[in-house]
Amino acid sequence: MTVETKLPFDKQYVNQFSEGRGEPEWMKEFRLQALELADQLPMPKPEKTRIDNWNFTRFNHDVQGDVIQNLDELPSEVRVFVDKENASNIIIQRNNSVAYASLSQSLKEKGVIFTDIRTALNEHSDLVHNYFMRDAVKFDENRLTALHAALLNGGVFLYVPKNVVIEEPIQVVFWQEDDEIGLFNHVLLVADEGSEVTYVENYISTNTEKEAVANIVSEVIVNDQAKVSYGSVDNFAKGTTTYVNRRGVAYRDAQIEWALGQMNDGNTLSENVTNLMGENSVANAKSVSVGRGDQKQDFMTNITHYGKGSDAHILQHGVMKDSASSIYNGVGKIEHGASKSNAEQESRVLMLSSKARGDANPILLIDEDDVTAGHAASVGRVDPIQLFYLMSRGISQKEAERLIIHGFLAPVVNELPIESVKKQLTEVIERKVY
Repeated sequence: MTVETKLPFDKQYVNQFSEGRGEPEWMKEFRLQALELADQLPMPKPEKTRIDNWNFTRFNHDVQGDVIQNLDELPSEVRVFVDKENASNIIIQRNNSVAYASLSQSLKEKGVIFTDIRTALNEHSDLVHNYFMRDAVKFDENRLTALHAALLNGGVFLYVPKNVVIEEPIQVVFWQEDDEIGLFNHVLLVADEGSEVTYVENYISTNTEKEAVANIVSEVIVNDQAKVSYGSVDNFAKGTTTYVNRRGVAYRDAQIEWALGQMNDGNTLSENVTNLMGENSVANAKSVSVGRGDQKQDFMTNITHYGKGSDAHILQHGVMKDSASSIYNGVGKIEHGASKSNAEQESRVLMLSSKARGDANPILLIDEDDVTAGHAASVGRVDPIQLFYLMSRGISQKEAERLIIHGFLAPVVNELPIESVKKQLTEVIERKVY
């Protein structure tokens, strides 16, 4: 069976949607151009994963959510992700609109811009235009990126001015309250020269019976000598089909740290790409995932070296149970001219049942002689020697397996910079595994 890919939205709808939001003319034209290409461009073609029967087009597009006055009004399943001790810089998006937003006065005075994407397009149009789908993700890459550009209906814009160092984390919670919504979220994060910021986002939904779509693009632009730590916990329910495309660009002496917890229960196609453009640029991409039920997941992490002396490390750990299947592709590419660069990667998959399937594919593409590179990959079941050792110390088999799994995922979980989010990710892992 092949899912119908013709959109229920036409040029007139997109035009009215953009005008109704008061968007600048360039954004309206951008949407219309993307919509026109959407029917012509092919779908992404992930290796070893068929997505032709996945739902990417059946959803409600414009669904608003109620505003809340304080964080205590959030339901418990959302509130647990909020670090109240560091909640002065936070946006909560409820469906396609902002439910709560806060930015400290001190950061405002330093010129930091942290707002929803709709406000950013109206109040900071020129700045957004300079970066939006230019250097990281192009709208004409495939049908899903074109649909994203045409139907964008949520997201945030974060701009950190030159030499501004933000000590406390910036957090966004994307709450899919409607069971049949389409989240076309765009995150645009720009760190100017010498700046530093930690950004954490959470995606939450509870739709187990009805179908929804998440088509998400994140663009992270890290200018010379800047540093961005990007943490995320994706926790979409079984009914949501997810396409998430997170990309970063690092210039001279810049650094990007990715820490991604991919805990979705529905079918997921994920791309995490970093281009190391400048000399001595650095990227570390760490991700964990847990698959269960009959879900299908495809994860691709790609770091490409263009600058001399650039350094990168990919670390992917996944746990599969029931009849879930996942593909983990890690690509380290060193382009000609990127001498003295280093590309390392490690992908490991732990399977908890005989029907679970995991595939780890480390790939190194080297076009330069004076470099270092290495990779490691493993797919297997719980080590019986480890299990025996723990049980010989009086620990039950169930508890022993639990300890092994948490130890297996810890290298990424421990990198999340907000303690409450780290704790919640641990609880999500427990719930998915047991």
